[in-house]
Amino acid sequence: MPMLCAKLLKHRPIHDKAPESGRWFAAVVEWYGRRLTWVLDRQKLTLWVATATVIVTAGLYVAIPKGFFPDQDTGLIQGVSEASESISYAGMADRQQALAVAILTDPDVKSLSSFIGVDGNNVTLNSGRFLIDLKPRDARNSNVAEVIRRLRTETANVAGVTLYMQPVQDLTLDNTVSRTQYQFTMESADPAALSTWTPRLVSALREHAELADVVSNQEDNGLAVYVTIDRDSAARLGISVGTVDNALYDAFGQRIVSTIFTQSNQYRVIMEADPSTYRSVDSLASIYVPTAGGGQVPLSAIVKVDVETRPLLINHLAQFPAATVSFNLAPEASLGAAVTAIENTERSLGLPASIKTTFQGAALAFRSNLDNELLLLVAAVLVMYIVLGVLYESFIHPITILSTLPSAGIGALLALMLAGDDLTIIALIGIILLIGIVKKNAILMIDFAVVAERDQGLTPREAIYQACLLRFRPILMTTVAAIFGALPLMFGTGTGSELRHPLGVSIVGGLLVSQVLTLFTTPVIYLMFDRIASRFRHRGTARGRGAIVDDPT
Repeated sequence: MPMLCAKLLKHRPIHDKAPESGRWFAAVVEWYGRRLTWVLDRQKLTLWVATATVIVTAGLYVAIPKGFFPDQDTGLIQGVSEASESISYAGMADRQQALAVAILTDPDVKSLSSFIGVDGNNVTLNSGRFLIDLKPRDARNSNVAEVIRRLRTETANVAGVTLYMQPVQDLTLDNTVSRTQYQFTMESADPAALSTWTPRLVSALREHAELADVVSNQEDNGLAVYVTIDRDSAARLGISVGTVDNALYDAFGQRIVSTIFTQSNQYRVIMEADPSTYRSVDSLASIYVPTAGGGQVPLSAIVKVDVETRPLLINHLAQFPAATVSFNLAPEASLGAAVTAIENTERSLGLPASIKTTFQGAALAFRSNLDNELLLLVAAVLVMYIVLGVLYESFIHPITILSTLPSAGIGALLALMLAGDDLTIIALIGIILLIGIVKKNAILMIDFAVVAERDQGLTPREAIYQACLLRFRPILMTTVAAIFGALPLMFGTGTGSELRHPLGVSIVGGLLVSQVLTLFTTPVIYLMFDRIASRFRHRGTARGRGAIVDDPT
């Protein structure tokens, strides 16, 4: 840096004419000095403005919609298809293919991949997965939320299957693939109570305008075939239970009956019944079992077949049966409003004490953050007060500096609300950055004023006035540099730019409002606390003199 200064900066004699920029800045400082004098002459009005700033900031914090992470448009959509619990593999394949055809008709869809079948992520046969790749953002006119709403309409005509979609995010706290973006679980030691109350809660939540695509993973309507052996009839024919079991496994299992070896590979031979013959329960009548006498009898002669409904899957959480309820946010709805709606619905329904509900993933992190946010803010302010108190060896000056913090919040919250953004973690990071900048500006003014009072003997008003004028240039330079650094975040486009947008909005909006307030309210607050400190000093001095006069010696 010194070498660059030697090359770029040129010496200018004192008698040379000042550059145009210098005259312009001097005029700005002169204008600020006149306005500051007007404000210092009306300190009560300024204090009311500062008080109103605190009240408005608190009101905006309560009113602004709250979220966790902004929804990004990464060009990818994750979809989960769900059919009835009793569907066959072939039926699910047909419906999955029909969904794919409907999705590809959308003009903003570039390609997709899909699969069905049971694996580590897809635990039941009646569900499938989609990964939908959209065209680049510049090549389409709709964002990912609009595409999802359009795809819901296009896939609603596919009978017998429902498609749930959510945009793929760069930042996520969920470790499982679910139908929708947010989840909460219901767990109970009583599976019957869980089966009864889960559909009731899902139905009630679907009535709320803040929620969309409310669905649970409780699938209790699967079909199960119970084969009951008539042991007396089987014993008369010399048929054992193992024989019946082997016959059923040969037909519907995957028994390896032989291995074919070649010079470079080996092939396992699997025996099974012709798939075309067991499309219904009636196919059990075509299975024959050997008797002790060497004959063959139909299986239906010695067994009774019953078809009943049973759960496809019993989920557990912490060793207890559990059901996961998933939901998306409705358009223009915030996560905070959705969480509040869910909690109010739980109370209005009167869930029994045996059922415990817990948010999961991003919803759980948001709920915890919302509970601890105010406590963390108070702790941060307390730490700043202690550090500033040690720095200035005063109880008063740290309060003067910290009084600028509401001005940092009011501009950021207003800008977020005007831009239609929620108060998310990203926006909160911008507000924390604002607090640092605004606090630094107050430190610049107060530090100079304290030194001017002590070393130059200036009055408090003269000291803070001179401090504001002399520190106006570095304050303005810092503010302008921060604003220009945040503008690309605010107006940037491209994949995932939604994650950075609230950060830029909160910084730019907060700086534009907070710097104006800080430049005028901080001097007045400084003078107010100086008067309060002077009164305490005078009272202490008076008490000390009174104690000396009353001394009997």
